[in-house]
Amino acid sequence: MFCSAAGRFFRITSVEGPQVGDLNLWHKGNKKEKFYSGKTRALHGTHLSIGQQMWSSFPYLRPMATIVADTLSWYGIDQYGGSVHDVIGTRCDPYTHYLLSHGQKYHHCCHSNLTCAVSKYFDLSFDAAEEIVHDVLNVFMCTGFTRDTGQYFMKASPVRPGDYIEFFSEIDLIGGLSACPGGDCSSEHSSDFAQCFPLLVEVFSPKEGADYRNW
Repeated sequence: MFCSAAGRFFRITSVEGPQVGDLNLWHKGNKKEKFYSGKTRALHGTHLSIGQQMWSSFPYLRPMATIVADTLSWYGIDQYGGSVHDVIGTRCDPYTHYLLSHGQKYHHCCHSNLTCAVSKYFDLSFDAAEEIVHDVLNVFMCTGFTRDTGQYFMKASPVRPGDYIEFFSEIDLIGGLSACPGGDCSSEHSSDFAQCFPLLVEVFSPKEGADYRNW
């Protein structure tokens, strides 16, 4: 969990190896106002990059953060329809895994990671925390829809150590980031078999005298 005040910048960086992450945002003064991935997708598209914004939930519906730098912006859309930083995947969770694996229980997924972090940060019960964990921005994740059947797919992320995505905080924010148990999502996903690496979150103050209000 991290805080980034309005007017500051926060950066998510791959530091040791290829790794994707699931990002949640809340308004610091009102955790009912949270990132709305569906409306963000409707306003910008399935994947986000420089100049696009993360929008908040109803009834607030305002920009929460604007992407100002992205070292993977070169990737674009590949021959399979894949791109990075998506708002189409919801987050890996124990309920879908239980359904698709015919009863296997796995709780190191991003939904559970975020819920545990939120519970501790806000001093909430697990059930109460789970209610405010929401669909994510899949940072660095490479996903798309198959050309022939229109089905969701994910593939190995092109992210490498040193790659980052940076945001301008439009409002006072609390953020939650889970390093996905799928690592770079090239093979295993909700399991302990994929190689995983940490992600670094840094918060920066603007240069003295800088005015970003009219971006």
